[in-house]
Amino acid sequence: MRNLFGSLVIVGVSVIVGTTGCTIKATLKEITDTTSNITGTTSGQAWWNEDGQIKPDFKTTAFVTLNQDNLQQDVAAGRGEYLSSVSRLLGVPEEQRPMFFSTVQAGYAEAVEKDPAALLTLLRNTSRAFLR
Repeated sequence: MRNLFGSLVIVGVSVIVGTTGCTIKATLKEITDTTSNITGTTSGQAWWNEDGQIKPDFKTTAFVTLNQDNLQQDVAAGRGEYLSSVSRLLGVPEEQRPMFFSTVQAGYAEAVEKDPAALLTLLRNTSRAFLR
């Protein structure tokens, strides 16, 4: 009885897999392709170093993307911990941050798009005037 049940299960799984067109090789290829797309950019440069840390060039991009809602609120208010954190990532000197905050706030009001890319562009372009 046990062997009959085991055989029926194997036949059933074989029929399901055979009729869906799925193969283990195709599934594994899809998984590894997706992983490669996440860990690398189109230029072939990875965002991550060998230790699994985000490279400095990508820290600001990752921060703005992951904290967009909170950062938008801070930029609109002209102050806040998220705006302070991104100013540090951009290299704005501490004594220049209050002026940076108000300048970004003024630019944000004029910005039409509120997506992460537009917000990142606004922050980077504004910070250039405050860098040493």
